Amino acid sequence: MEKYNKLLRNITELIEKGLITSKDLKKELKDLAKFKMEIVANKLNLVSREEFDIQKKLIEKLQKDLAKIKSVKKYSTKVKKS
Repeated sequence: MEKYNKLLRNITELIEKGLITSKDLKKELKDLAKFKMEIVANKLNLVSREEFDIQKKLIEKLQKDLAKIKSVKKYSTKVKKS
């Protein structure tokens, strides 16, 4: 907690001296938050929407192919029994 109070005091001093504006501070905090979010996203091994959509289409195609194979197998089993 001590180090956060020191950080806030330092930021306050910089603003009071005019060395940094609230706009600068806002931009820096926004950039820092964005950077941290990217680090977390990379650790989670997330994929892009485009990659997700491609994988989804592949899975749907494989499911259709599997359904066709199963129906052909059922039909051939019925024909052999007859």
